[in-house]
Amino acid sequence: MRKTTSKAVLALGANLKVRGFEPHLTLRHAIDAILRQGLLIRAESRFYATPCFPEGAGPDYVNAAVLIETERSPFELLQILHGIEHDYGRERIQRWGMRTLDLDLVCYDDLVLPDREVFQSWLSLPPEDQKQQAPDQLILPHPRVQDRAFVLVPMADVAPNWRHPILDQTVMEMLAGLPSDDIAAVTPL
Repeated sequence: MRKTTSKAVLALGANLKVRGFEPHLTLRHAIDAILRQGLLIRAESRFYATPCFPEGAGPDYVNAAVLIETERSPFELLQILHGIEHDYGRERIQRWGMRTLDLDLVCYDDLVLPDREVFQSWLSLPPEDQKQQAPDQLILPHPRVQDRAFVLVPMADVAPNWRHPILDQTVMEMLAGLPSDDIAAVTPL
């Protein structure tokens, strides 16, 4: 019996050298590591230069996105991503800021995890609380996807028609709702 596959979008980012590699090379190596884990990459975005978030927290980032197809659960994917991050020197010390490698599971089909009520609480978390609080469980879709040009611009390359299961907007519609300066700051390499 054939297992069911799902599609997921992974966001990739880096703004620090690791092992002497510039961030864009780290992302290329991370994509290779994703493939070595047996994940099927269906689409890969361009690489983008993006301002560090939050502003002033470090050097500018290189960001990208990949659309994968997998039989693995979201929780298995998260473990794989954390393992790859660890291999590239990622330490989970500060909430936002500099990263040797950041791999985020942005969405997994139209799944909402852990449930709509918990998702809604993270979606509506005030900006000041977002700086201080991090979820202790997987939240899907990523509760800030609609706010971040550095995620949506690359995501538009690989899954422009993915529809947010709570906001009922496509990637392109969410992107159109962002300030034009935020979008313009995300530039292809």
